[in-house]
Amino acid sequence: MQLCVIGTGYVGLTTGACLAAIGHDVICTDADAAKIANLNQGKLPIFEERLPEVIAAAVAAGRLRFTSDGNAAIAAAETVFICVGTPPDADGKANLAAVEAVARQIAQNARGYRLVIGKSTVPVRTGDQIKRVLTTYASGRFECDVASNPEFLREGTGVYDFFHPDRIVTGSDSDRAATRLREIYAPVLEGRFQCGWHQQAASACGWKPPAWVATSIKSAELIKHASNSFLSMKISYANAIADICELAGADSSEVLRGLGLDRRIGADFLRPGIGFGGFCFPKDLSAFIEMTAELGYDFRLLREVQAVNARRVEQFMRKVREELWVLQGKTLGVLGLAFKAGTDDTRLSPAYGVVRELLRLGAHVRAYDPQAMERARQELSGPIEYCERAEDVAEGADAILILTEWPQFRDADWPAMANRMARALVLDGRNLFEPGELSRHGFHYRGLGRAPSDAVAAPALSS
Repeated sequence: MQLCVIGTGYVGLTTGACLAAIGHDVICTDADAAKIANLNQGKLPIFEERLPEVIAAAVAAGRLRFTSDGNAAIAAAETVFICVGTPPDADGKANLAAVEAVARQIAQNARGYRLVIGKSTVPVRTGDQIKRVLTTYASGRFECDVASNPEFLREGTGVYDFFHPDRIVTGSDSDRAATRLREIYAPVLEGRFQCGWHQQAASACGWKPPAWVATSIKSAELIKHASNSFLSMKISYANAIADICELAGADSSEVLRGLGLDRRIGADFLRPGIGFGGFCFPKDLSAFIEMTAELGYDFRLLREVQAVNARRVEQFMRKVREELWVLQGKTLGVLGLAFKAGTDDTRLSPAYGVVRELLRLGAHVRAYDPQAMERARQELSGPIEYCERAEDVAEGADAILILTEWPQFRDADWPAMANRMARALVLDGRNLFEPGELSRHGFHYRGLGRAPSDAVAAPALSS
């Protein structure tokens, strides 16, 4: 099928490449001509595991192209995916200017029948507005259906999630649109994977077909916002429980594990940390609160979720000050700058919030992140020294702060790091380690929702 994907951000680029990988002919287009030029040279604007291989294979097979000529891309396609950004306005509402502009562009360049699929995260009733714009600005013979197909791709595992989703949500108000949507995703529904590693992953995880959730457009739009808001709520709940555990003298890892083993609750997203970031959860949470307010519902529960998350950096910094007292002139090693592991995305990263507060208080920062340092060099200012290895942040440091849960940080040479530090202190903002793991290497360790763990003597060698 001839598909056009408008927008080559995280969602559009991953979606377009994976649609090509399952056999469709896909043209990805973007108003940013420089980005398209880089893509045509094989330079990706984001880090996403497996995405370079998927794009290279699809381009080599002639099923994936990139162009800045959006008009031509729309004219050549049977189905158009809208994957443009919906950033927050000052009042927290989603800015839909790009969505409207794309809808007008489609109306003015399409002929015959088009299925227009909204994949951007948008407020409920946006589908109605897209249909109105398409009808109002159509020039020439043009007929269309509008559908909603919200994305649930996690940054860092987006390619895997496309091929192995829990469910595929589609919203449409016509049988014609519903039929085409199912045709587009038939290879995923039937497990017909084009690449060997997809087949291996399917075999390893005991592949089963995803649920096909066919709803109205309005319901599909709400499913996306409701899902992200609920996951945000689980994270803030876990953080609140961690705070209570500290006050009560309990261990949050034990409490949250016992909670998550309940099948009705589940363990995912029940990990305390310095707060959720990235572009999706904070933006979508604000947009959902404002959208429900316009509908006449005051979603106070979600306002408290926001408030809990907003306090996380401040509460973590309180621990830092408790341990180090005065931060001016001290050296802090920082492990992690991305908002989460598996991505180079630093948008609204809580790690940035910690680093900026350290700099404001006069500290010198030595930082390392496996993927996000190039972005950080452009986005952060102040006395930050970027290191080549995780171990190097320890040099002369008064403490190491773990701010992103990269699994490779666990494999660092912690005994050697302790010897390079002014003080062997770790403040773990992601509970990456269990209590006692670093203590045996001479560290004083503080996690979240746990009692501090002091250095312990090394076991005596047997004769």
